[in-house]
Amino acid sequence: MNPKRILVVGAGHVGLYAALRLSKKLSSREAEVVVVDPQPHMTYQPFLPEAAAGNISPRHSVVPLRRELRRCKVVAGTVTRIEHDRKVATVQPISGPTREIPYDHVVVAPGSVSRTLPIPGLHEHGIGFKTIGEAIYLRNHVLDRLDVAAATQDAQVRRSALTFTFVGGGYAGIEALAEMEDMARDALRYYPELEPEDMRWVLVEATQRVLPEVDRDMGAYTVQQLLKRNMDIRLDTRLESCVDGVVKLSDGDSFRSDTIVWTAGVKPSPMLDATDFPRDERRRVTCLPTLQVVDGDRVVEGAWSAGDCAAVPDLTKEPGNFCSPSAQHAVRQAARMADNIANVIRGRQPVDYKHKHAGSVASLGLHKGVAQVYGIKMTGWPAWFMHRTYHMSRIPSFNRKVRVVVDWSLAFFLKREVVALGQLHDPREEFAEASQPR
Repeated sequence: MNPKRILVVGAGHVGLYAALRLSKKLSSREAEVVVVDPQPHMTYQPFLPEAAAGNISPRHSVVPLRRELRRCKVVAGTVTRIEHDRKVATVQPISGPTREIPYDHVVVAPGSVSRTLPIPGLHEHGIGFKTIGEAIYLRNHVLDRLDVAAATQDAQVRRSALTFTFVGGGYAGIEALAEMEDMARDALRYYPELEPEDMRWVLVEATQRVLPEVDRDMGAYTVQQLLKRNMDIRLDTRLESCVDGVVKLSDGDSFRSDTIVWTAGVKPSPMLDATDFPRDERRRVTCLPTLQVVDGDRVVEGAWSAGDCAAVPDLTKEPGNFCSPSAQHAVRQAARMADNIANVIRGRQPVDYKHKHAGSVASLGLHKGVAQVYGIKMTGWPAWFMHRTYHMSRIPSFNRKVRVVVDWSLAFFLKREVVALGQLHDPREEFAEASQPR
């Protein structure tokens, strides 16, 4: 028989794990796996805070696609349209004209993007925290602000440079805030002009609690620990404007801040708007527990989805509940989906995805953390150690596991790197100025 072509759209947690499992379970005579993604790597997002803080090398928090997916065909490009009625996807390669890729099965896993609001000034002054580029930029920017503050004699410039605002109190926001503050405090030993009290770290959260994935007492503990580090925690408060770097909050306070990090949730990738798949009110692809796309009562044959962009029923809860957009679900859904695709190709029935959320772990900086796993709650060093152990076990490839462990081991003997490489963000500026006709 002719091998089936399986097109995997997106190489995030779902796409990479699904493609890797499919390539191992199915022979070349049974199926050809094609992966399309504009990036040459998969970013292990739980390690972004550690990469930004300099605990691990940024390169070690990403997984090269071509190294891991050697039995798959990797296409560097963007899927601009999917016409499932024709079973054809339109792909825009990095360079050159568009091309059409026909398929028999499609895995729709473009993931999510930052969910922003129409807040004045946010587009001009905000920075997200979902990609490795954003993590590197934030690290360089924070260290650069320390240099600005140390060099200036203008009190207003110094206050603005040393005010760091994070919007969103979920895991991404809390970990980014805690790790960056930890790094900046460590860096101040090399800045005799500055004191830790000169820095102001502000967390703005629209609800009355942080870390909604864990119990309230664990969220309260996290707030207490951040307050002990003299952070400014604003709960039940919204960002209303940040025009010209002036942060205005719903509680009436306003202040200048050179750093505004937006981590207030995610939404399904807008790429889904260019498909003919059914969507729910939150714009997620509607799915059965088998990870098959469903339109009402009709199964959309050959279409599969999982992860942040999919509405997958959570069978461990009451009807009407869906799996949360977490890496924990995404990795397990990818494995179940790959097995189900293999079952269908071999003439068997797909199996429902069912996984009870094991819990959550979060780092609050070096040797600090919170964890709630299978009902067991931990704080401090044990929680931090569990956070590292869990994510080290989950990052794909033995190569990356070893490199991350080596980074952590060296950190016990060597001081943290606190140098800003801001020229990375505009590397041609110096040459352009030198080569400018006079």
